Formats: sequence, structure tokens, C-alpha cells
Amino acid sequence: MTDGKATGGDAVVVGGGLAGITAALALADAGVRVTLLEGRPRLGGLAFSFQRGDLTVDNGQHVYLRCCTAYRWFLDRIEASALAPLQDRLDVPVLDLAKPEGRRLGRIRRDPLPVPLHLGRSLAAYPHLSLTERAAVGRAALALKGLDLDDPALDEQDFGSWLAAHGQSPRAVKALWNLVGVATLNAVADDASLGLAAMVFKTGLLSDPGAADIGWAHVPLGELHDRLARKALDSAGVRTEVRTRVTSISTDENGRWAVQVPGESLSADAVVLAVAQSEAYDLLPAGALDDPARLLEIGTAPILNVHVVYDRPVLSAPFFAALGTPVQWVFDRTASSGLREGQYLAVSQSAAHDDIDAPVARLRERYLPELARLLPLAREAGVRDFFVTRERTATFAPTPGVGRLRPGTRTKAPGLYLAGAWTATGWPATMESAVRSGVSAADAALGALGRPRPRHLFDVEEAA
Repeated sequence: MTDGKATGGDAVVVGGGLAGITAALALADAGVRVTLLEGRPRLGGLAFSFQRGDLTVDNGQHVYLRCCTAYRWFLDRIEASALAPLQDRLDVPVLDLAKPEGRRLGRIRRDPLPVPLHLGRSLAAYPHLSLTERAAVGRAALALKGLDLDDPALDEQDFGSWLAAHGQSPRAVKALWNLVGVATLNAVADDASLGLAAMVFKTGLLSDPGAADIGWAHVPLGELHDRLARKALDSAGVRTEVRTRVTSISTDENGRWAVQVPGESLSADAVVLAVAQSEAYDLLPAGALDDPARLLEIGTAPILNVHVVYDRPVLSAPFFAALGTPVQWVFDRTASSGLREGQYLAVSQSAAHDDIDAPVARLRERYLPELARLLPLAREAGVRDFFVTRERTATFAPTPGVGRLRPGTRTKAPGLYLAGAWTATGWPATMESAVRSGVSAADAALGALGRPRPRHLFDVEEAA
């Protein structure tokens, strides 16, 4: 690593997750000389892959929606869109274990009709709610559509109370609102900010007919967020250093930024801190934020993934959601993992506070019988492997009041910017939020550096 000598065009990005990669690419595309520093041995942040024997395993199941215009830009920019395709049309199988076998399947899917008619037939036929509950859901959806997302009062209220006040039964909350909300917010309705929940449902289900169409990687996440991202960074001229942990950030006698890594100091005109909020707190110089302790008040929420390898196929669909069971969402990861015989399922458990620290043996006892109840073919199948991955701080907790804690991109220190899904993007902690934060940080830095903004990048904000 060498010290940056150029004036007016050097930037250091600290953190190699999606926010940092985005900021680095955007800055480099505008002609800035960029160094990207990541403490881990790989890029991708919390959306990564690892090897387990012959399997390539994602640490957790990640999906995105058609309305995620920034993440879709990111996939295009790293030439990976074909590897993470979207559904032609939203279609979510939902199995309810409270129903008799043969009558458990319902679906949430859309028709090629304008909003809100695109979901009308699906809602009218949704078997997991009564006729009265379906009608009440429609009325609540219209009320939700009328909320002003710019109203700060929404952030102070919890989504569960709002749903109850708008006639939603406990069953409707479980069978519909939490089914979607837990997966996108990483919190149940009672624990979620109304502002963030309204943003999710208005944007995903009540904006454009195709907004909620689901996309996911058909290859390991590491192929996208590490290998192809690294290739794009290299092509853009970004210097990428992994296994390089930043120890401090300060300004030098010339007013430029000095970024300290073990045994060396890098000089830069702009620094983007694209790390978790606790790490940002540790690195921020004095005076950069009015109240930096607020970063530590942003809570975190866990996600647990249960991985099961069967000796034969037990699921014919690419994924499904479940009711009446601890199981939330189940994905077929056989092809992407490289498994050649049998089937590999990943069970994605958001807001997994009760299970995140449970021993593997207990989780095996809890989840294998549930999968057998959901999937008749699993009852006779042998289990070749069972393991779990845990992200105890997978996302920031979208609790009421979190909005006032999330900082913007700009700090009070000229040339220092923040990025990360936890910053004030208006989105919950998703891949979309991470990429948007990288766009915002790059925009702010380029404005300060007097550099032209790459047009293709900022189309993302207009499309949104």
C-alpha cells in the first residue's frame, strides 16, 4: 500500500460491504482515485458465502424486490443481473400447518392489473384468512396507502398498534402482515416502526404492480458480492485491500484525512465510513457528529439460518413461506451450492431472538420435525447434514423512534461521510438500503470534490 500523493481526487472507503463497494465504484467512475479497505478476508459484508466440504453455503438467504432500483443498478454495474433474476410475476406459496393436509396451500400473487387491483384476486382467494379478515385487510391497505411517509410522527408509533386500530385481527397480522413484514423489517409488527413498515408495504405492494416481484441469487452470494464486485472494482481502478483494519481516522496539518492502518497511513481528500454503527462510533473523530452516542442507541436484530441437506428431493418449489409453525421461509439452495445428489434447503428465520443462541442439537430437534410436517417427502428422507449460521447483529432493529437515531450521509467534518444500511436512507436494513447509502455518500463526496456525478448511477434515485 502506498500513500496517496494526488491532490483533489483521493478517497478512502472503509468497509467492503455493499455500501462501501457502491461508494467506491461511484467515486471511481467519476475519476476519483479510490482505496477500499476491508478488515475481513473478503468483500460482501453480511451477504457472503463460505465452503462446507463440497458445498458452497450462503451465510443467510437474501432476496430483493423489483422496487429495489439501487440494488438492481448494483447488479448491473458488476455484470451480475442474469445471476440473480426476478420472478416474472410475484408468486409466494404459503403453507399453513393449522389446516388439514391437502388444504394447506395458499398463494400471494399478482395479476397484470393496476394497483391495487393487481392483488385483489389473490387476496379474495387467500385461504388463510376469513372473508371478513380479507375485507379488513383491503381497508387497512387503503389506509396505509394514504399515510405520508415524510411525517416523522409515523416513526414514533409501532406498526402492530396501527394494525389493531385498523381492524386487523391477530390472525391477519400473523398470516399476512408479519409474513411479509418480518422478512423485510426483521421485526414483528408490535416491535416495528410504523414509518418503516408503511414504507415497505407502500413501496413494495401499493406503488407499482410489479414492485414486489422477488429476486434472489441463483449462484452463491460470494460470486456476486465478492468475486464479481472485486472484478468491477479492479476494472474501475479501485485499489482494494482486504484483511486491512483501520485503527483511526484524523486530519493532518494540511487538512487532509489520514487513515491509519497497521504500519501505515493513507492520505485522502474524502473518507467514506461504510461500517457498522458501532465501528463507526469507534472511528469517528471528535466533533464529526453532534451526538455520536446515538449510534450506539440503534439496536440490532438477529437472523438465524438453518441448513438441511436431505438424501433426496423433498421440495419442488424454489421457496415457500409457512404459518402455524416456527418455520418462516424455506429456500431450495441445491443448485447454487453445488450439491449433486439429494436436496439442500435453507430455512431463513428473521427476528430470531429466541433461537439465535440455542445449541445446534436443540435447533435440530425443533426444526427437523417441523419440516417433516410441512413437507411429506421429508418424512422418509435421510438427513445428510444439519448446521446453522447465526448473524446476531444482522440488521439494525427497526423499532419505533429509530428514525431520529439514524444519521445522514454528511458529517460536521468536511470530507467525511457515512454509509451503511443503518444510515438515514428511509429504508429498513436491506441490501437496497446499503446500496442507496453508498450512492448518497458518493454523491456528497463528489459534490465536495467538484467532480461530475456519473449519470448512470444517479438514475437510481430518479427511478425510485
